[in-house]
Amino acid sequence: MPGSGFVTSAPAANDQGEAQGVPERTTIQTAALATNPDPGSYAYREDARALARTLAERHGLDPAWAAAALAQARVNDSVTRLIMPAATPAAKNWGAYRARFVEPIRVRAGVAFWRTHEATLRRAEASYGVPMAIIAGIIGVETVYGRNTGNFRVLDALATLSLDFPKGRSDRSAYFQDELGQLLRLCADQGDDPTTVLGSYAGAIGLPQFMPGSIRRFGVDFDGDGRIDLRNNPVDAIGSVAHYLAQHGWQRGMPTHYAVAPPADAAMRERLLGPDIVPSFTAAELAQAGAELAPAGQGHAGLMALVLLYNGDAAPTYVAGTDNFYAITRYNQSSYYALAVADLGEAVARAVAAAPTK
Repeated sequence: MPGSGFVTSAPAANDQGEAQGVPERTTIQTAALATNPDPGSYAYREDARALARTLAERHGLDPAWAAAALAQARVNDSVTRLIMPAATPAAKNWGAYRARFVEPIRVRAGVAFWRTHEATLRRAEASYGVPMAIIAGIIGVETVYGRNTGNFRVLDALATLSLDFPKGRSDRSAYFQDELGQLLRLCADQGDDPTTVLGSYAGAIGLPQFMPGSIRRFGVDFDGDGRIDLRNNPVDAIGSVAHYLAQHGWQRGMPTHYAVAPPADAAMRERLLGPDIVPSFTAAELAQAGAELAPAGQGHAGLMALVLLYNGDAAPTYVAGTDNFYAITRYNQSSYYALAVADLGEAVARAVAAAPTK
């Protein structure tokens, strides 16, 4: 495989960001840093070497190790193609979007995942207040419970998006440069070979598709084995999803949303839609504006947002999103995503309850 022979135990940094010495038994290959006109390799580009120095300083990495790591990265043209928006964006359609995720194959996979990891799901809910169904919904939407975690070398993906971000859309190379540094620091801390980490074309990793920075900030060693492993360890993935939502405002015991009929008056409807998905109105304020909340939502104590989801040429769907609906959108900034997570999790929970194990 590309990058074979790369050092697998990287020097970590201490709390002051000073790189620790490399053990004598560790050998970093430096031959890749030699001049060679291979256009697909970052080993021979000065901008890559400069970035390695910057990331080493920023993340407290051994400079030689960081340079050798980035020298193993290669340009991936598929990454630059996939990161681009569609030439002709499809019309938003909640019904079609939902059908991609709340469907028999994914629900059956969710039931199997739930039954296998029910004790862990219960422990995560008890620890962080996030319902089992929501955790299951996120992992199911993201990767079909670990079936589709991505086959891109994350090192290549992040290096490509850091140094060769495609023209034609808003430049996010600075974001991906930081994530590249986070990946290197994560691998250094855990003694992993950066060339072996696989994920999505955008660099997301594991069952819950965390970016490297999110792993470092919100990942949880939920089984206590001393490692945070979201690629191969569903226990850590479950705990990390729950911890992420808890850190982004999840409130124990609160529903994600309620059914609602929007105001008939167009001006009132637009006023309520103004804040988008940010909860901004009490139940009383929604009612005063002409929105008709389902009975369960009429006593909701917090703020809500009137959320609009288009259905192509058909009538749109509306829900009243709570702070917990908004918390899910901190995972993926889409109301369609948040409602799909809630609906898939609910479908899996219903299926588990309908056919309990003997």
